[in-house]
Amino acid sequence: MDAISSLSELLADQKPSSYVEIPGILGQTFGQSTIAATLPMSKLFSIYEVDMEVQRAIIPRNLSKLIDYVNLYLEDRQPIYFPGIIFSARGAGHYDDDHQSLRLQPIEKLYVVDGQHRLAAFQRIMETLQSQMARAKDRREYDKMEEITEKLRRLYAFPISTMTYLDINARQERQLFSDINKLPRKLGGNLAVLRDQRRFYHVAATELASKAPAMQKLTVDMFSERGKSPEYLFSYHLLIEILIALFEGRMKSAARNNNYQYDNKDLQDHVSLAGTYFNGLLNHLPTPEKGELVWTENIQIALALFMHEEATKTGSFNRYALEHALKILPHVNWNSIYVGDEKDRLPRRTRIMKAYQYIKSFYQEKNLFLISDAEAFSKQDSKEDVS
Repeated sequence: MDAISSLSELLADQKPSSYVEIPGILGQTFGQSTIAATLPMSKLFSIYEVDMEVQRAIIPRNLSKLIDYVNLYLEDRQPIYFPGIIFSARGAGHYDDDHQSLRLQPIEKLYVVDGQHRLAAFQRIMETLQSQMARAKDRREYDKMEEITEKLRRLYAFPISTMTYLDINARQERQLFSDINKLPRKLGGNLAVLRDQRRFYHVAATELASKAPAMQKLTVDMFSERGKSPEYLFSYHLLIEILIALFEGRMKSAARNNNYQYDNKDLQDHVSLAGTYFNGLLNHLPTPEKGELVWTENIQIALALFMHEEATKTGSFNRYALEHALKILPHVNWNSIYVGDEKDRLPRRTRIMKAYQYIKSFYQEKNLFLISDAEAFSKQDSKEDVS
């Protein structure tokens, strides 16, 4: 028997009936051969692989949020949307021009370039449902078995858009992964439309940016999925971070109330309070401009954290306490927060907390004198105007 010298020779001995077919039209993306296809999760479960030399480790917090999102579809029957998943075939498979499909042997896999957490969320839910099915079967809970079977059927049939690069190597995969996750990307129309199905603060940010007059001056990039275009002052995600800091006194990663299910009145109350807050910023801070230190993201988050503390001293969020605390802003020397190159050198969280502590200390030391004087001066001006 001749020795087998390559994987291709080994695969050539397999029967054609064992192929997994991925239907799609062959095309070119960034000079590379690609196939775009829409596949059910049942097929994706069997053909994808994760290379940890290319991908980062799973972030449990992100995975948990995605599982909650998929459960909107399974538990509440709400429509959900996911951006397409990108794979690399690494030269595996054979493209059949006649049938317009990529044929893979069972041993061949598609390696995930972008979409690891999305796939992991579906995988985790599938495993959970299968475990629940086994328990229900042991206990002869037939009604529950039917319910779980229906969820599994819908999970397996869920369609996912994919793009597969046929011949890029691991180095190119790493570069593509980096570009996808760091560079700003414009939103697809379908994702923009479905933004109102996101979590509480995502919806609040969308409402605020579209309706609050203050946000017309602050300019929020609602059209980029990551980062912002140069002509905008705030990114969409920065606005969400500010809202969470303002209403919870927390960083985004620790948000507690950013749920999919919420009361619309509560949403509108938050949007109204946020409008008051941003109006106060416009009234008491320098004109919003790029390069103006106080309008940078770290100081804006620090400001929101501080204002939350002042506005909630009575136990609930107090609009008047917020408006009072905002009056200290014209007196703050923002250029004294960071020394030397600290605003560029320090880790992001450290920069935020340093700015927060500076604003808090300044307020505690100066607010009784500065705010009372400012109010008295304002009242005197009003009397003179009347006379």
